[in-house]
Amino acid sequence: MNTISKYAKFIPYLYFLSVITYWFTDINKSEGLSAYPILLFCIPFLWQLIKPNRELNFSLGIVFVCLSSYMVLAYLFNVLNIINWSESAQRFLFYGGALVLGNFVMSLWIIRNSIKKLF
Repeated sequence: MNTISKYAKFIPYLYFLSVITYWFTDINKSEGLSAYPILLFCIPFLWQLIKPNRELNFSLGIVFVCLSSYMVLAYLFNVLNIINWSESAQRFLFYGGALVLGNFVMSLWIIRNSIKKLF
């Protein structure tokens, strides 16, 4: 049990690294060389795994909570029919639901880890 709690703090970073890697491979298949700047998004998460920084950790958490909250609002607007979405946008919202929920949970986990380190 001690080993699990020791490595549990790395789960959000590994999640975001896997999402970025999937995003890179998906774009790389269709667009080739122009997908390589996507890998720059991996740098802060790799840095947190190698040499953790409290300020960077908190900043990453806040940024991704804001981005995830924006997508959660898009889901609410879709459910309440406030905005008329096209068929392809609705399909994207449906399939991206797990990703948005995962991003939101992992971002909150990063913030929780930051706050735990402060106290």
